[in-house]
Amino acid sequence: MKTIRFGIIGCGLMGREFASAAARWCHLPQMDIRPEIISVCDTNAELLAWYTNHFPAIKQVTDDYRLLLANPDIEAVYIAIPHNLHAEFYCAAIEAGKHLLGEKPFGIDQPANDRILQCILQHPQVFARCSSESPFFPAMQKIGGLIEKRAFGQIIEVHSGFLHSSDLDAQKPINWKRKIEYNGEYGCMGDLGMHACHMPFKAGWLPQNVSAQLCKIVPSRPDGKGGMAECRTWDNATLLCKTLDTATGQAFPMTIKTHRIAPGHKNTWYLEVYGSQSSARWSSKQANTLEILDYQPGAEQAWQVMDMGHEMAYKSITGGIFEVGFSDIILQMWAAFLYEMVHGQPIRKFAGCVTPEETAWSHRLFTAALASHEQQATMPV
Repeated sequence: MKTIRFGIIGCGLMGREFASAAARWCHLPQMDIRPEIISVCDTNAELLAWYTNHFPAIKQVTDDYRLLLANPDIEAVYIAIPHNLHAEFYCAAIEAGKHLLGEKPFGIDQPANDRILQCILQHPQVFARCSSESPFFPAMQKIGGLIEKRAFGQIIEVHSGFLHSSDLDAQKPINWKRKIEYNGEYGCMGDLGMHACHMPFKAGWLPQNVSAQLCKIVPSRPDGKGGMAECRTWDNATLLCKTLDTATGQAFPMTIKTHRIAPGHKNTWYLEVYGSQSSARWSSKQANTLEILDYQPGAEQAWQVMDMGHEMAYKSITGGIFEVGFSDIILQMWAAFLYEMVHGQPIRKFAGCVTPEETAWSHRLFTAALASHEQQATMPV
């Protein structure tokens, strides 16, 4: 089995998820590649002990990302840091010849994203992808298969979103995602938007224009020092797009929702596809349930409820009748990254990570959404 030696830059929540996925690699019996974490970097020393306590292969611990990137033993890096640092850190990794999985949105704004993509073009030997997990749920893989077979017929409309309620409590102290200098003007779109765009963009459903409604619901939060701090980022975004199906050349409406304040939603992905021959809808609230509606001429319309088990893109040792969870999806995303990096293409179309080009589409959309909201007009993407 081929081993890819990794460094992690940014050792918070998602860094720990990657490390835990690497520790579970034996769950993927058909993979011929595995990750090994040998270096970690974070400016918060308290985070690092968890890694060194659990991963004996780690030989380098540093608070300077440049030292990690200079390590010749490291072949690839995972970077999970605030958005304002993406362009600097991602380009440094690419220029150092390290393969990269970076967190969304792949740059704080469109100029930063342009800089990253230009750097990738200048270093074609480096494999770079963006993190997003939602298509790796079995139900989403099933929808992807239906898209590939054109089972939906003409697309009538699509709804995709990522909703949670982590900011519903107005007394929750402010963090970097509520600060425009770290999170950027996109606000919730930069933080959540790639999750909602991943599946549509992979399907070739590209927005041509957008009418955006952006909301700041909580104007200020406790600053953790006894005072209040202004929240300068958007809490919720609802985007209505005229969208082109590149497979057919036909246009249809698509809504993209990214809400940080969505009562009743702890952490919900959803996708609904309505077509002239068939329709499908799924929500992570019922992660193992997929609803399908096939149209039969002259027959009553009826939704079919389909139970999805552990039917993963990258085969797992877990029995097919068992349910799927977030840790399984993280493992699948990392399998997708390593598989495509080594083999040159994903195991199938919808079993691949977000490409740099798909991040560029998201930046075009979010930049146009900011202009749409400011001008109260529909803007081209």
